[in-house]
Amino acid sequence: MNQTQRGRENDDQLLDAYSNTVVNVVEIIGPAVVQIKNLADKESETTHGMGSGVIITPDGFVLTNNHVVQGGKAMEVTLTTGKSYDGQLIGTDPSTDLALLRLMDNGLPFAQLGDSDRLRVGQLVIAIGNPYGFQSTVSTGVISALGRAMQNQEGKFIENIIQTDSSLNPGSSGGPLVDSQGKIVGINTAMIRMAQGIGLAVPSNTATWVISELISFGKVRRGILGIMAKTQSIAVQIQKIFKLKFPTLVEIISVEKGSAAENSGLKTGDLIFKVNDRQISGVDLLNREVGQKPAGTKFTLTFFRNYKIKEALIISQ
Repeated sequence: MNQTQRGRENDDQLLDAYSNTVVNVVEIIGPAVVQIKNLADKESETTHGMGSGVIITPDGFVLTNNHVVQGGKAMEVTLTTGKSYDGQLIGTDPSTDLALLRLMDNGLPFAQLGDSDRLRVGQLVIAIGNPYGFQSTVSTGVISALGRAMQNQEGKFIENIIQTDSSLNPGSSGGPLVDSQGKIVGINTAMIRMAQGIGLAVPSNTATWVISELISFGKVRRGILGIMAKTQSIAVQIQKIFKLKFPTLVEIISVEKGSAAENSGLKTGDLIFKVNDRQISGVDLLNREVGQKPAGTKFTLTFFRNYKIKEALIISQ
């Protein structure tokens, strides 16, 4: 066998491994991906829209996008088997474009939420949707970027978004973005049609927090700082010099006028790496540390300004 033949054989083996990974993940996750019809009412066939969702527990909790269910009076949820359910709306969170439904059944196929904090740029991901019922649509790609921000339909920014080159099919919003182990690492929320198929997804760790809030309280409670921020990488030397636990932190992109952040002296460009005594790796952890506390809670934020360490006492609004 010459070198060219060996090279082709190796390419075939790699392609087989890649294909097998995707096929196995789809076989595991596909049955948990559902079609969601947003209906005017239970008796009407008039739809406000259609999208996808994913069952995350065997007793029927379904995660999807807020914009998929927005404005409807009834939700018809269809599995790949063709069986349909009336979806009970547990709650929505427009700030993250997430919503939670419940199907009144047990023993349903479901997928597990993974740890989106472990994602790396270049990692293989698979986007799965069920826009038409009866079968899943699949596209593959890699993580292109982490910590992006996007505007939702109300014009507000959703932070810490995953960017992938997995093309999303129309109606696949609300479906899962999964890793090679078959764990949900994001919920697909948008595609940028004019940007060569760029897909955007809400991280699974954000979804985990939102789910717990919606189940416990029917809404997401947030303390508000009044900043727009993104997760930002830092140089290895900076991490070592300041003995930082993580290679990333939170960069403030803008500060709202009259907000708690402005009142405490925070400015655009500040790099937050600690809330009280806990170091944070990005926007998700900042949101969890601040957003899960009631308004009026006091925090000490430690941050870099021109790589000088500063602190700010802040009271969330």
